[in-house]
Amino acid sequence: MTLMRAVVHDRYGPPEVLRVEDVPRPEPGTGDVLVRVHATTVNRTDCGFRDPRPFFVRAFSGLVRPKHRILGTEFAGVVAAVGTNVTSFHEGDRVFGVNADHFGAHAEYLRVAATAPIATMPDGMTFGDAAGICDGAVLARTCLTNAGVTAGTKLMIYGATGSIGTAAVQLARHLGADVTAVCRGEHADLVRSLGADRVIDYEHDDFTRAGDDFDVVLDAVGKRSFGECKRLLRAGGTYASTDLGPGWQNPPLTIVTRMTKRRVMVPIPKYRQAHVTYFKELLEAGALRPVVDRGYPLADVVDATRYVETGQKLGNVVLTVDA
Repeated sequence: MTLMRAVVHDRYGPPEVLRVEDVPRPEPGTGDVLVRVHATTVNRTDCGFRDPRPFFVRAFSGLVRPKHRILGTEFAGVVAAVGTNVTSFHEGDRVFGVNADHFGAHAEYLRVAATAPIATMPDGMTFGDAAGICDGAVLARTCLTNAGVTAGTKLMIYGATGSIGTAAVQLARHLGADVTAVCRGEHADLVRSLGADRVIDYEHDDFTRAGDDFDVVLDAVGKRSFGECKRLLRAGGTYASTDLGPGWQNPPLTIVTRMTKRRVMVPIPKYRQAHVTYFKELLEAGALRPVVDRGYPLADVVDATRYVETGQKLGNVVLTVDA
């Protein structure tokens, strides 16, 4: 049996339940790609499945104990082997992608289907930069698409400096939207460089008084409520959130507000290979760029996770893996 290093956890709890140990290395099936992982990330999904709250999240993560012993959704690395039926990827290809349905990227090797959300990396991109592209961008794209953001849409993004927010600013700019970003003032230059037309420092200004004519307000960190934000929306406007909201109010509000002047949306992302291919095209065109806050070696996954859970990261936190 061939072994590899991986971050594992056998019970729910704080970051300290994570540890690095040797586990069996996966082998590719006939339609699979085996990736030698060089970089991965710690993101909000990883944290939510490690310590699932509210309790019903366990319906997905495992009722009593973790269903996914090895976490990690995003990855970048080199194809180590392919299944006999795979023709779209070859050994030695530099690839990046997201394995949100199955996890497993916090390891030296990852097995994914050749049809999964995976693509070859743009030339010249580092593994660390490529690893942090997909999850935030898929979530951002889902929200923008479902909310109908197009050229000329007046859009506010609350939480514009996280992995979803930084992607949303760039994708919205690419679509031709008018973007107002809400973040801490010290990060204003960053979000402007990503394409924001204006920036509101929430520590000094009340962003909810920025006007009442926004077409879409996107809460990219899930920390605000529809009640706080609806005054920003014009009639026919949309409040989109990436979270359940205070008291889990957002899902029922999607139904209650469906026929009202201002509606609530909590779009559910679908991860497709076409999405990753699209992001690759944007990266190559200079319309999308990675934002990486910090990097940690795999062995320091507990420290990396603690930092992510401060809620103050800029873009992505990367784990480097030396296979």
